[in-house]
Amino acid sequence: MAKTSKHHLQLLADGLDFGEGPRWHDGRLWYSDFHQHCVYAVAPDGTRETMVEVGSEQPSGLGWLPDGDLLVVAMTARQVWRIHKGIQTVHADLSHITTWHCNDMVVAANGIAYVGNFGFDLEGGAEPETTSLAIVQPDGTVETGPDGLAFPNGSVITPDGKTLIVGETFAGRLTAFDVSENGSLSNRRIWVETPNVMPDGCCLDEAGGIWVANALGHEVVRYEENGAVTDRIAMPPLGGPQTAFACMLGGTDRRTLHCLTAPGADTNSTAGQGAGAIWTVRVNYAGTGLP
Repeated sequence: MAKTSKHHLQLLADGLDFGEGPRWHDGRLWYSDFHQHCVYAVAPDGTRETMVEVGSEQPSGLGWLPDGDLLVVAMTARQVWRIHKGIQTVHADLSHITTWHCNDMVVAANGIAYVGNFGFDLEGGAEPETTSLAIVQPDGTVETGPDGLAFPNGSVITPDGKTLIVGETFAGRLTAFDVSENGSLSNRRIWVETPNVMPDGCCLDEAGGIWVANALGHEVVRYEENGAVTDRIAMPPLGGPQTAFACMLGGTDRRTLHCLTAPGADTNSTAGQGAGAIWTVRVNYAGTGLP
């Protein structure tokens, strides 16, 4: 049976509209804010710096190429942007293979990126439809990956680079694939079912567990591949209930879990509100793999 963590969560930063894509990089937590149209980095003392401004675009998933250039998912443009010495260029255009807004992304050590998309007009009330992962080669070449995915969202790659695990938010499961040298994905299988949990952003730890933000509730949950739920950590209120939408292990020993929260997922309740936050809590196992 899962235990509810008794650890005390600490507020690292507030004033977020809707934070996504948290990544631990160069000693700080980087994240995107959909409605503030920026990528930020937050130091362990809470000091926040604007790293990238993306105009009116909604940024989401983040990752780095082997040469250190930052990749940013531009959601509504359905593109991946490359930031080189502060200059933004289009790294890859996914508009011809995606069926709605692009979303989260994981970038492998060799620079191959895997990008999810909504698949349907979520806020417009469209009927849910499955979609495919996009595979972006380091040179920006775009390929269509596995299809039939129910809102592919947060993803991780194991330390050996041989397995990709993606959260299917609307299916309530984490799905695994073998990763080939050329980046193609095969041997699709269910890694774990997540009943009553809608998996959003996630991260992998050294013991093989995956922390998942539950977009259906005010918590993050840790799963093991055998199906065990080992931990549940409830998010504190901040002027009202806070839903967890992403999480990332970081800190000097990678044992600090950073949880990104907001009052809800819809634009009306988040854009311009500054009502979201980043919380931290110490956990048992260090982060590993990617992102």
